[in-house]
Amino acid sequence: MSVKAGGLEFKNPVLTASGTFGYGLEFMPYGDLSRLGGIVVKGLSLEPRQGNPGPRIVETSCGLLNAIGLENIGVEAFIRDKLSLLPWDRTAVIVNLYARESEEFGELAAVLADQEKVAGLEVNVSCPNVRAGGVQFGQDPALVGEVTRKVKDRAGSKPVMVKLSPNVTDITVLARAAEENGADLLSLINTLSGMAVDIRTRRPCLANTTGGLSGPAIKPVALKMVHAVCRAVKIPVIGLGGITTAEDILEYLLVGARAVQVGSGNFQSPDKSFQLVRDLENLTGELGIASWEEYRGSLEEWGR
Repeated sequence: MSVKAGGLEFKNPVLTASGTFGYGLEFMPYGDLSRLGGIVVKGLSLEPRQGNPGPRIVETSCGLLNAIGLENIGVEAFIRDKLSLLPWDRTAVIVNLYARESEEFGELAAVLADQEKVAGLEVNVSCPNVRAGGVQFGQDPALVGEVTRKVKDRAGSKPVMVKLSPNVTDITVLARAAEENGADLLSLINTLSGMAVDIRTRRPCLANTTGGLSGPAIKPVALKMVHAVCRAVKIPVIGLGGITTAEDILEYLLVGARAVQVGSGNFQSPDKSFQLVRDLENLTGELGIASWEEYRGSLEEWGR
């Protein structure tokens, strides 16, 4: 069940997605954290953030819209109060980075570079870039490359994973920009931009008006993008988007992903990620899958 990807080692291909699993500790009552392939903690910034005003989350058809606003306690508080309590010596702990400017991404990487309990860094390029007039980093290949290089230059030996936005014309262009600037691996997709309204109050359901759509509704989009990126780059890809079953996991691996991250499923059931580890073990046995190397990317397309 073990997986190696971009300098990271996972005991199985089931990781948690940033923003859906807290700092990891909140889910300790629901399962053994050390059974997971990896824990990606919620996005951390240099200073604490309060996030957006409520309401910040709303359920939609087969999905979830959120506009949390990256609320977090700040990187120093995480290192001081949370990191040592995680099973970092048995399960890879990956820290997701959030910043408003490319220089801040580099500063965050420098803070975490010497933390032995941190296995790797995930760079959230799907956030506003203040100096570029509010344009998301992840929608501009030049900015994706710049941020990736800033983090790599100050991350020491930590593997760097860049998390890509689906809200673009061609995600492979952004994937190549990250790869060319030193990314060790990629994760995709982040949430799709969406909106929900209330016909009775005549207001948006979210105080922020728009938010990020996740859940089963986005899986076909995510699967297509993971398939395309796996064919466009040479570095490993971690797939995410709408994963709630072991079959979903195998679909992502079939199109080329090395591992997956479970996101909204953790809201559906707090023991979801732990359950998926068990279900995946049973399903691979049932299907006779003996090697990830043999199975990964083995999709047979029609007419070929």
